[in-house]
Amino acid sequence: MSELLTERSARVAAARKLTRRSGRDDARAFLAEGRQAVSEALVEARTDPDAVREVFVTEAAAAAHRELLAGTRVPVRVVTDRAAASLSETVTPQGLVAVCALRDVPAETLVADPPRLAVALAELADPGNAGTVLRTADACGAGTVVFGSGSADPYNGKVVRSSAGSIFHVDVVRGAPLAPLVESVRAAGVTVLAADGDGETALDEAGDDGLFAAPVLWLFGNEARGLDPALAGLADARVRIPIRGRAESLNLSVAAAICLYATQLAQG
Repeated sequence: MSELLTERSARVAAARKLTRRSGRDDARAFLAEGRQAVSEALVEARTDPDAVREVFVTEAAAAAHRELLAGTRVPVRVVTDRAAASLSETVTPQGLVAVCALRDVPAETLVADPPRLAVALAELADPGNAGTVLRTADACGAGTVVFGSGSADPYNGKVVRSSAGSIFHVDVVRGAPLAPLVESVRAAGVTVLAADGDGETALDEAGDDGLFAAPVLWLFGNEARGLDPALAGLADARVRIPIRGRAESLNLSVAAAICLYATQLAQG
């Protein structure tokens, strides 16, 4: 760590472009902010030297996270508080940001080598929900999360923060058209389940029907509109979560957590 970089420094200006999707696409990189995300990124960098390009840190954050940064081979740049704030999308910047390479894998990977559990998001718009589903999928042992066409960008700052580092633990497929992907994975022997409040199969009965036998791909739709009926119709089953009380529906990320944990428990 040497010179103190300002918000006008070329490196900081280049990194600031990554707060926009166009900038991320051009540079094939994204920002991971805060101790948890940066810690997971640096763990990834131990086995993949290209995973993290550089870390920006304020003097105060460098002192607070000395052990985290010690010994890393990733270049660490000390920046002013204003420079760190220019890279942050939060109200209270943490002063610690990593520039990471995009982690996309081709959709064909899911077809060629299906994991026991995978998730596909169809036009899921809210970045917070997207990050929470990604985190839950990781917790349930899912190997892949597909962000279908029209869904939030998995490298959006809020998605990355909401994933709490899980974006570094699972394969990410970005911008895939879901209809042909569903047909391909079904042909490869994957059971596709569509989360649908009007589904013909109740979640608590799906296990008895053998629907959770691996490999399984869950489809989750838009927060307001749910799944497109044409896409849901391509699934092996449309599955609903029984609601015993008077709630009209469940938050999408909560519904996803229930479905994924039920599948995980059934798979053992």
